[in-house]
Amino acid sequence: MEPSINEQQRLRRESLSELRSLGIDPFPAELFPINTTAQDILSNFESNPDNYKEVVIAGRLMARRIMGKAAFAVIQDSSAKIQIYVNRDEICTEEDKTLYNTVFKKLLDIGDIIGVKGYVFLTKTGEISIHVSSLTLLSKCLNPLPLPKEKDGVVYDAFTDPEARYRMRYVDLIVNPEKKDIFLKRSRLVQSLRNLFNNKGYLEVETPILQAIHGGAAARPFKTHHNALDMPLYLRIANELYLKRLIVGGFDGVYEFAKNFRNEGIDRTHNPEFTGLEIYVAYKDYYWMMDFVEEMIEKAALDVNGNTDAQVGDNKISFARPYQRLTMAEAIKNYANFDIEGKSEEELGQFAKSIGCEVTSDMGTGKLIDEIFGSTAEGHLIQPTFITDYPIEMSPLTKKHREKEGLVERFELFVNGKEIANAYSELNDPIDQKERFEEQLKLAERGDEEAMAMDHDFIRSLEYGMPPTSGLGIGIDRLTMMLTNQSSIQEVLFFPQMRTEKGL
Repeated sequence: MEPSINEQQRLRRESLSELRSLGIDPFPAELFPINTTAQDILSNFESNPDNYKEVVIAGRLMARRIMGKAAFAVIQDSSAKIQIYVNRDEICTEEDKTLYNTVFKKLLDIGDIIGVKGYVFLTKTGEISIHVSSLTLLSKCLNPLPLPKEKDGVVYDAFTDPEARYRMRYVDLIVNPEKKDIFLKRSRLVQSLRNLFNNKGYLEVETPILQAIHGGAAARPFKTHHNALDMPLYLRIANELYLKRLIVGGFDGVYEFAKNFRNEGIDRTHNPEFTGLEIYVAYKDYYWMMDFVEEMIEKAALDVNGNTDAQVGDNKISFARPYQRLTMAEAIKNYANFDIEGKSEEELGQFAKSIGCEVTSDMGTGKLIDEIFGSTAEGHLIQPTFITDYPIEMSPLTKKHREKEGLVERFELFVNGKEIANAYSELNDPIDQKERFEEQLKLAERGDEEAMAMDHDFIRSLEYGMPPTSGLGIGIDRLTMMLTNQSSIQEVLFFPQMRTEKGL
């Protein structure tokens, strides 16, 4: 059903028709030769005024103040807002004053995209402005912008409702341009990581999103059907198993920024579609990877914010290396005063219940320990902390610990009480890997919907020999949250997943 049109929208459509009747195309196709930006002018005009005698700039009309034959207005481009000065007789040099009297004063609306040519000057009040010599309508805005109004120092009607902002991110970015900084920093974060990996000689690759077997993580997948092949397929929950196939194939280091999909709940730190970075480096182990992650995160903080310190909620986080390292058993003992070593599944279940965890019959030893850790220790890990040496039941793709029976060589990095990275010494024994998958199948039979599936081709790839390898997965969305001080994942995604909007 097409949405109804309100009075303001109707008036803008009438203006659209009048513009066309005057022979003005409200959506012209011609190139507009921009030669500068608002921010460039604001930053550099006073030190180099001669460079701004002929400027061409385009942006949205955000404010307008008519004073008879002249007017001041504000336009906003992708970089900043800047004031413009429009004089009727300078943009209408002939007797016909329609462009100013009718088009600029009456038919242009706040939100319209215009292009102007002119020169930069300082007003009597010292404001950098553009003296306009010609003005062109580049795109008509048919919906009114939800611009805030300020009176006596109080802002009214600001576009702050989260649901509206996430649904209409395009409007959010127009009326709350400071939000762009989050996404600029996200881009710098990805570029920082990519530069580091490329400088070390690692290869960026692409792996399938549609997979016959959902592997590489413990999560519920999205399922679809391929009509031509008449077979079920899954949106990938992780790209791990394909990247390790490439290590088998002879690459010493591969990485991918991957869109992953998990058919799970939505909250402030989870979105069904998210960006994960995974990197695998041959002939390394998880001790090496911890050092590498410290280098990586410290560099990212510097590249994104220019500082290794960052405010995250109420906490000031230092991303400068080195980071604290605790085994999972040590963390639980420190914060729960409970020693998990040697405890049976029944004993773990009893303790989990005693601290308020929900315990179900399908959980198994690994999930019980994970619940205990999450309930008692995780929230205390404010400064960057590696939690190492996980129970084997929790990590079916990880090499057994070289010294500690029943554990694996795995770590997770926690910051501000949240996990942002997960890494292993990768399991490369095909016989052991098959047995681990079989244990996962048993968990699935007990009702665990997140248990991993058997992947015979991956086992076959390991049978050809995979060198000792360390792998890492990082949630780009969560790391962006940390580096931009955002408490909701929806703030760092351009278009987070939402319910269908009523009326559309």
